[in-house]
Amino acid sequence: MLITDATLPDGRTRDVRIDGETIAEVGELLSTTADERSIDASGKRLLPGMIDVHVHFRQPGYSHKETWASGSKSAAAGGVTTVVDQPNTEPPTTDGERFDEKAALAADSLVDFGINGGVTEQWEPETLFERALFALGEVFLADSTGNMGIDADLFADAVSRASERGVTVTVHAEDATQFNDSARERDDADAWSAYRTPQAEIDAVRRACTVASEHDARIHVAHTSTPEAIDVADDTGMTCEVTPHHLFLSRDDLPELGTFGRMNPPLRRETRRRKVFERVADGTVDVIATDHAPHTREEKDASIWDAPSGVPGVETAFPLLLNEAREGTLGYERVRDLTAANPAAIFGLSNKGRIEEGFDADLVLVDPDDPRPIRGEQTHTKCDWTPFEGMDGVFPELTMVRGTVVYEDRHEELFGEPVGRNVRR
Repeated sequence: MLITDATLPDGRTRDVRIDGETIAEVGELLSTTADERSIDASGKRLLPGMIDVHVHFRQPGYSHKETWASGSKSAAAGGVTTVVDQPNTEPPTTDGERFDEKAALAADSLVDFGINGGVTEQWEPETLFERALFALGEVFLADSTGNMGIDADLFADAVSRASERGVTVTVHAEDATQFNDSARERDDADAWSAYRTPQAEIDAVRRACTVASEHDARIHVAHTSTPEAIDVADDTGMTCEVTPHHLFLSRDDLPELGTFGRMNPPLRRETRRRKVFERVADGTVDVIATDHAPHTREEKDASIWDAPSGVPGVETAFPLLLNEAREGTLGYERVRDLTAANPAAIFGLSNKGRIEEGFDADLVLVDPDDPRPIRGEQTHTKCDWTPFEGMDGVFPELTMVRGTVVYEDRHEELFGEPVGRNVRR
C-alpha cells in the first residue's frame, strides 16, 4: 500500500509506503508500483495507532460485558492498534495456566495485545514470569472490580520479584485507610468521589514510588486522577497515565452521569481536573490510557454503593484527543507521544509508536475537519453507552495493524479479520 500526501504529527506532508507488516519508506513524491493499493490522504492526518496500556476486555469470566472480539473491534474503530489487558478477570491471571487460557481467547483480537499478570495471595510468580508477560499489574493497593487488593508486604515482594526480572509493575494506587467513611451515609452520585478521597491516591502513589526506589524497580502508576499524584510520580522518576474520564470529566458532571460516572479512582473536582489537563499538555504526564472497564446498563443502574466501578473508553479516547488537537489545546505531536511514542518507549515496544522506516505499520488516518458527536449506541463495545455522550471526536477513516486494514470507514464501515498477536511473543 502507498498512502500519499498525508500530514504527519509534526506537520510534514509525506508519502508512506507499507511493505508487508512494516513501514518501508517515508518520503516525498513516491511512485506507486503496479501491485500497490494507493490511498490519497490529501488534507488528512496520519498518526501511529494508539497503544492503550490499560484495558479490561473481561474474558474469561465476564463475557456478557466484553469479549476480545467485541473489545478489539471497539479499539480498532477508535484508532487503537495495541491493547494491554489487566488481570482482574475470572479467574484472575495469576499463574501460567490462566495466562495461557487468556492468551488463547485473545486469538479473536483484531489488534495486537499484551497480557498483564496479576498479584494475589495465591499468585504463582515463577509460572507467570515464564510466559510472554507484558507487565505485572494492574496491581491493586485497594479493592476494585475483582477483589484483588493486596497488602504492603505482598506488594513489596511483587515489586522485588519484578525488579529481578526487569519487569514493570503497573500500580492501582489508593490507600483505603484514607477513605472517608462518613460519606457512606449519603446516597447521591457524588458520594463515591467524597468517599475515595484524593489523599488516598496521593499517599498510595508516594508509598508505591518509595517501595519501587528501594528495590530499584520500575513502576507505572495507573489512572492518576490528581495533580499531586502526577507530581509525585514525576519527581521520583516513575511514569504515570491519565484516563480520558479524569481528563475530560469532573464531579460537576456527576448529577447527569449518576452511577454511570462511578469509577476507581473517582472523578475529582473541576479545579483538579484542569490541573491534570495542564500536566497532560506540558509533558509531565507520560501516557493516556483508557482503563476501558465496560459494564452493562443494567449493572450500572443501581445505587451508588452497589453499582460496579468503571466506564468504557477504548473507542473514544483517541478521537477525543484528536479533537483537542483540532481545536489547538493539544498539539498533534503531543497526542502522538501520549498515545504511541511514550507507551512504546516505556514498555519496550521498540518497533511500534512512530511513523518511521522499519516500524510496524500500525497507522490511523483521520480527517481533522470531520468531527462528530460521540454516541454510545454507535460504539462497538458490548455495553453500548459512554460517559462522553455528545462530546465531539475525530474518528478514524482507516485503522491498520502491521499493514493489515482492520477498520475502514471511508465509504462504508468495514472490519477486517482478527490479526492481533502478543507483542511479547
